[in-house]
Amino acid sequence: MTETYHRTISKENPYKLVFVCLGNICRSPTAEGVFIHKVREAGLENYFYIDSAGTAAYHVGESANSKSQATANKHGIHLPSKARKFEYADLEEFDLILAMDSENFKNIKTLDRKNRFSDKIKMMREFDPNPGDGEVPDPYYGGLEGFENVFQVLNRSCEALLEELEPLIEK
Repeated sequence: MTETYHRTISKENPYKLVFVCLGNICRSPTAEGVFIHKVREAGLENYFYIDSAGTAAYHVGESANSKSQATANKHGIHLPSKARKFEYADLEEFDLILAMDSENFKNIKTLDRKNRFSDKIKMMREFDPNPGDGEVPDPYYGGLEGFENVFQVLNRSCEALLEELEPLIEK
């Protein structure tokens, strides 16, 4: 398991996470929706601020991809986000920045020219108990089975992530 950017989490100082992929319509909104769901199930929604973004501005303002939404809905999860572009200010704002793949990890790191935020930029699959090649595959051009696979990867990863963060919560 990775050493996460740690700090005490409280209602007054919620932990801020952002999930990042390329267009912010498939992987990162799915991760956001899954993590929101897990946090709500645990009764911890007042302790977290959860967002998603994309390193490219292709889909700004759009809802999650219909296949991502259908897959999440099948599992009882809603994807509330609207696509937005990841910006330099996000490096300062968020406690943990989770890239879906190495390309987006590099794109995020490029914004961090002075290497001030490297301790909080992580790969999402660092939290996956079965990390495979370390990448959350992009399902955009594939069929529904690709979206289901991504959902399962993100479900496992979000569960492990929440388990790692829960001990930091000051109730």
